Amino acid sequence: MELDITVGFEDYFPSMMARLGEEGFIGELCKGFRLLMDGEQGLITFESLKRNSVILGLNDMGDDELVCMLSEGDLDGDGALNQVEFCILMFRLSPGLMVDNSFNSSRQWMEECV
Repeated sequence: MELDITVGFEDYFPSMMARLGEEGFIGELCKGFRLLMDGEQGLITFESLKRNSVILGLNDMGDDELVCMLSEGDLDGDGALNQVEFCILMFRLSPGLMVDNSFNSSRQWMEECV
């Protein structure tokens, strides 16, 4: 007997944006960045992501998966995420923020950062 286990993804970012407003939402993303970053470097590094992966519930992820997560958002190729790269990645991972016309200024903010 084979089990069919599927994990659903619910995008909470649009409702958070509606509730907090754009500035409040960006502030929350920045708090998330600070939670995950290496305090000395001011970046999310492999080491800081691995160390803080328990907070995210990712403690069973392998090193290669963590590296892929960093690579996905690393726009300048330095192997780490700065705050802007992190925020852009979070926007890109939220289909609701990218397609909902009520968030045009947020999309514009993200595009300006790129």
